[in-house]
Amino acid sequence: MTHFLIDTLNIMTTEELTNNVLLALDEIRPFLKSDGGDISLISIDDDKHVKVRLEGACISCSVNQMTLKAGVETTIKKYAPQIETVVNIM
Repeated sequence: MTHFLIDTLNIMTTEELTNNVLLALDEIRPFLKSDGGDISLISIDDDKHVKVRLEGACISCSVNQMTLKAGVETTIKKYAPQIETVVNIM
């Protein structure tokens, strides 16, 4: 008899995943807005790859890639561990 262990914590429906990513963006948004920026969810592809758009002052900010990786991606992965990549779409 074969037993399969399913990690239910990391398996979400597409709707749950989208809601969790939006919650993550809501958490990071005040930080971005404090510097005149914002962020929008563009898409989630294959339930693993998130595309966002940094807006406002974030567009021309010299540290926007650091913000994307250290802030946005980390926060999204906290809410949705199955996410593998987060990219900014201009």
